[in-house]
Amino acid sequence: MEGQAFRKRFPLKYSWIFLFLACLVLWVMFYSESITDHITCRLSEMSVPTTKAPTLSTTRFKRPTEPPEPASVCSYHSVLPEDALEVELLKESIAWPETPSLPSDFSLNDTSDPAHSTFTILPRNGGGSWRVGDQLEVLIQITDFQGRPKSSGGDVLLARLHNSTLFAGVAGRVLDHHNGSYTAVFALLWEGSAHVEVTLVHPSEAVTVLERITQQNPDRVSFKSIFRFGSVTEATACNMCLKAPPEKLCNFTDIRTGEPWFCYKPKKLKCEHRIIHSFGGFGLKLKPMEEKLFQRDVNLKVLIQSSGTSNITILPKLKVLNEMVPTNTSGGSVNIQPAGYYYQGIWRALDGATVHQLTNNSAISQCLSGQVLHLYGDSTIRQWFEYLISAAPDLKKFDLKSLQQTGPFMALNYAKNTLVTFRCHAPPIRFGNLPISQTRYIANELDGVAGGEKTTIVIGVWSHFSTFPVEVYIRRLLSIRRAVGRLLTRAPGTLVIIRTANPKALTLYETLTNSDWFSIQRDKILRTIFKGMNVRFVDAWEMTLAHHLPHNLHPQHPIISNMLNVVLSHICSPAGNFEKATKL
Repeated sequence: MEGQAFRKRFPLKYSWIFLFLACLVLWVMFYSESITDHITCRLSEMSVPTTKAPTLSTTRFKRPTEPPEPASVCSYHSVLPEDALEVELLKESIAWPETPSLPSDFSLNDTSDPAHSTFTILPRNGGGSWRVGDQLEVLIQITDFQGRPKSSGGDVLLARLHNSTLFAGVAGRVLDHHNGSYTAVFALLWEGSAHVEVTLVHPSEAVTVLERITQQNPDRVSFKSIFRFGSVTEATACNMCLKAPPEKLCNFTDIRTGEPWFCYKPKKLKCEHRIIHSFGGFGLKLKPMEEKLFQRDVNLKVLIQSSGTSNITILPKLKVLNEMVPTNTSGGSVNIQPAGYYYQGIWRALDGATVHQLTNNSAISQCLSGQVLHLYGDSTIRQWFEYLISAAPDLKKFDLKSLQQTGPFMALNYAKNTLVTFRCHAPPIRFGNLPISQTRYIANELDGVAGGEKTTIVIGVWSHFSTFPVEVYIRRLLSIRRAVGRLLTRAPGTLVIIRTANPKALTLYETLTNSDWFSIQRDKILRTIFKGMNVRFVDAWEMTLAHHLPHNLHPQHPIISNMLNVVLSHICSPAGNFEKATKL
């Protein structure tokens, strides 16, 4: 009787409890994968040092009746607090002259037109004939499609002085007077004739568009990652910043450098199943009228004609000491010092360094004898690796089973005890399929280099950062600079060489991703960040601009040969290997 009373008293009460527990267990089992991924994501965020994690943006709350917008765990503009002042100064240093606003119904007739624009060679200051050592000034007047002079600046112009017979050339410096006129200044460095060439890369109105898309569409180039486990494969979008709450993202921020990288979480797999980084595509379409600002043979990298002669004759330098010739620009005297110039197709540096000609297998092998050469960067640095193993067959490429585009690569010369390596930089990088196991940040790689007098580091990072706000590029370079500083502190004999950007051929797509205007700004940032450090520069910008060959993202063989001669000259001069190498 007592047992029956107990069963009558308790069954209904405990059945609800057991039912609740059973439902809870089923819910946990069903969502366990999501919970695991969420915990993994949160732990990865917690593992990043506070001072190096991407800045969290504040969620904007609406009225209680409206759901809040998705939080963003990142920002394209975030920098370390200790770098904030330097970043602002760098941004100020590349501030571009104000460009015209573009109403939706703007007319192409009101924009800069290279066909109607002209340049004029100004007389020599003080009169007389041009001589080696003088500076030549050229006045450029930009007009619109109706021949009306422009009243504002901001056009993107390139200038060079050259002699096709002598295979001579030098880059000019262009000064913006903010009123539609510009002055190009050239150093006169060889005897004989010289021809002035001025190119309109972009009208100022195109710069307005490029500035806008950089701020409004920093994600116009997309990336993706492949996740794989067993027979299951998924692909999700990735970038330096994604608009989603943390629980929807895989956080791949680098713990050591603080460099941010995020991917949307796959639906079935875990964040840890990521195996491939890849270029995703380009997703920006300009307005129809805006596209007309980027027309080849119309207003995209088009030559400007001279209003008179475009040639001068340069006489030998006088034996007596000449006075410094002031320039005739409205902004006062400007004296330029180019990095170097071509003569007979050979680059002659003007920084006091002698550039030796090492163009055969024996000379290069002797120069690199006992050396370790590490190349880090994008495809323009990979091009240097490819040149070296082609020009010096004694350097045998070791098969690392890596892809041709991504690397990494290694070449050895056992007889000369030489090691040459190449490794591409970490995302953002627009390569096809980069294994995650080979995704390395340059700063982290440098921290693993022993260094020393027989070690050379070459760094070239610029092309793949063009679509992002400049803070992204600055942040990456500052992390590399800190690593270079640590390397030079522990191994002061290490040689560090920095490759600058170079001008390139432009189409509409290339312009919106890799415009020379983007490169000009980032090139200046690169030089400023490493200024004062014990590093050497290879001025790829001037070496490409001054040469007679057309511009290309990957410059043609004669230009690359001259660049590598500069690199090898830096490597071999301290070692005293040139005397032996040039005799072989």
